[in-house]
Amino acid sequence: MIRSILNSNVGDSGKALILVAIVSTIGAAPLDAYAQTPTAWSRPIEGSILHDASLLALADEALLDLYNMRYDRADSLFAVIEAQHPDHPIGPFLASLTAWWKILPTLSVHDTSQDRDFLRQMDQVIKKSKGLERKKKNLFDAAFFKTAAHGFRGRLLSDREEWLRAAQDGKAAMDHIFELAEGDTSNADLLFGVGVYDYFAEVIPERYPVVSPLMYFFPSGNKERGLQRLEKAAHEGRFVSAEAAYFLVQIFTSFQPDYARSMEYISMLRERYPGNALFHVMQGRIHFRWGQWVAAAAMFKEVVDQYDANAPGYVPPLVSQAHYYLGRRSMQQNKLTDAQRHFSAVLRLEAQYDYDSFFRVFATLRSGMVHDLQGEREEAKRAYRRVLDQRRYSSSGDRAKRYLKKPYGDQSP
Repeated sequence: MIRSILNSNVGDSGKALILVAIVSTIGAAPLDAYAQTPTAWSRPIEGSILHDASLLALADEALLDLYNMRYDRADSLFAVIEAQHPDHPIGPFLASLTAWWKILPTLSVHDTSQDRDFLRQMDQVIKKSKGLERKKKNLFDAAFFKTAAHGFRGRLLSDREEWLRAAQDGKAAMDHIFELAEGDTSNADLLFGVGVYDYFAEVIPERYPVVSPLMYFFPSGNKERGLQRLEKAAHEGRFVSAEAAYFLVQIFTSFQPDYARSMEYISMLRERYPGNALFHVMQGRIHFRWGQWVAAAAMFKEVVDQYDANAPGYVPPLVSQAHYYLGRRSMQQNKLTDAQRHFSAVLRLEAQYDYDSFFRVFATLRSGMVHDLQGEREEAKRAYRRVLDQRRYSSSGDRAKRYLKKPYGDQSP
């Protein structure tokens, strides 16, 4: 039952929460253990690197480059920070973000080429955090960066369907997440993790009741409080501001759909980081999701133009999404030649990847539909048969079977 939920259309944040819940079945502490969490951080915050003004200024500059996908410039600044603090986990943590932001735009095709580098950096973060703990030095920083490392690593492992390892990271991240948030209420970054937990601890059991008994072992959630914490992290955070806004976009697009609020946060990200190709595509998808066809098409055309101009960050999996939605828009307008061109572009761009993404499968299906509308029945049937050999998404297989029996466009009883 749990595996069926994890394989369903739940975002990575939702999967991560479910995985944390699963840990309860393999030895997590009962709820009353968490009730003893102190209301004040028991480790000294003074001397934390998070209060070092000169480092924060340098990190701000580096993160601006990172989120604009200027990876080389970001890496050069991250290297300066690591050289200044060789025994501190902040160096490998920041370095890992480059790999992370190369992974995110390729999640749809399961490109694992950056995984090894990312996981190696996260291992270093945890190792150096433990080093600080052994020396009883900067214990607040040790807890903060170790928690962040487990959280980020768990998110990747859940996307890679390594459920047990992801659950272990989820449990490890929870060891300090509440203490951190209570320990320095002036630091909005510390509200990110507990905000994510608060929101999904209430929402996921509502959406998937089978999880509810497992949540007995964990603190209850509060989605409104979670949203407030995520919004504070998005507006006032430093290290995780973009991550918090990214989660809010996902929440207001998928979990409690709200066009105005999803557009508020994606617009904020686009204004801050105009060079970020992932945010560019996400904004187009939000327009499309709520029927803003003209705005969506204009945005997706910009994405294709940026790719053609070799703009950094505009990688094939993102551009294939733009072509897919442009193909759907062309079908709506009965521009069948244009639609077929866009669907063919999806298949061409994703040919280098082994994984059958949602966009590859449905571009194949819709290519067959266009062939049917053009009277090219044999080409249509070949496309439908390819769909049946691909990974199944929602109605893809059923529709392919139906259109094999009766051409698309001629679905009368």
